[in-house]
Amino acid sequence: MTKAECVACHRSIDTTARLCPYCGANPRTGEKVDTDALLQEVFRPRELTTSESVLEYARQRQGVVVTASVIVAFLILAGLHSFVTSRNANAVTDSPAVPLTEITDLSNRVDETKPQPMPELKFQYEGRPQMMHTYIVEPGAVAPAPAPPAPAPAQKPK
Repeated sequence: MTKAECVACHRSIDTTARLCPYCGANPRTGEKVDTDALLQEVFRPRELTTSESVLEYARQRQGVVVTASVIVAFLILAGLHSFVTSRNANAVTDSPAVPLTEITDLSNRVDETKPQPMPELKFQYEGRPQMMHTYIVEPGAVAPAPAPPAPAPAQKPK
């Protein structure tokens, strides 16, 4: 950082500075510059709406807003807990408990350990698995021609 001297106030400042940070003058000519007009031109203030001002207030005071939010949430939860607790204390019946066997009929339930009967087969079986023929269910499919009957074994004369 190279140093230069302001002509107006004779203090040591940076050579790249356009304004003296001490007196606000041009460091080369010593001419005073109206910084308020310059700031108003660069940083134009704008009107804030109500919602923007509330958000700006919340941003400036985040700690207070977070603390207040936590306290409100705690109070809501405490109120909900007391409501549920008082409701449960008043909504209890004096009648004895009903066993589940009176509510549920267990007599007509299927025994899960007992093997189930085999369903009726809807295809040709003829007693041998090699002869099993299944139905073709694709639309437009043609069933194969039936297999010719197997020749009977020749009987030996006695």
